[in-house]
Amino acid sequence: MHTPTDSHDSTGRTPEWTSVCALERLEPLWAEAALVDGVQVALVLLPDGSLFAVSNQDPATGSFVMSRGIVGSRGARPTLASPLHKQVYDLETGECFTAAEYALRTFPVRVDHGTVQILVREQVGSWQQAENIDAQFAAA
Repeated sequence: MHTPTDSHDSTGRTPEWTSVCALERLEPLWAEAALVDGVQVALVLLPDGSLFAVSNQDPATGSFVMSRGIVGSRGARPTLASPLHKQVYDLETGECFTAAEYALRTFPVRVDHGTVQILVREQVGSWQQAENIDAQFAAA
């Protein structure tokens, strides 16, 4: 997991974090869907407080169902399994453990004063997988 070192993206612009919900509204081990800047995302909170944001779109079928997936792990790696065909994705990297041709888009996510925020960005005309940032807890 990575943490940001500055407040600018690779183009020199300041990233726009979008507030989604209060952290207390998320239930550990249950994914929740959210529409962020026109993009459907699935938020996953783990019991240890780790927070992940991934695309709600199943890479294998194109259906927006990942928020109904099964949260689990492969060794120490937190995972989300598609509810349709059970492909298993690494929540940190988006890598598919069960079918190399698929990858789940991940988004930077943080917690600021109890509010979950996501960074959804478009890179030069095409979507690019962003690194997932471990939840950062600011002083309340």
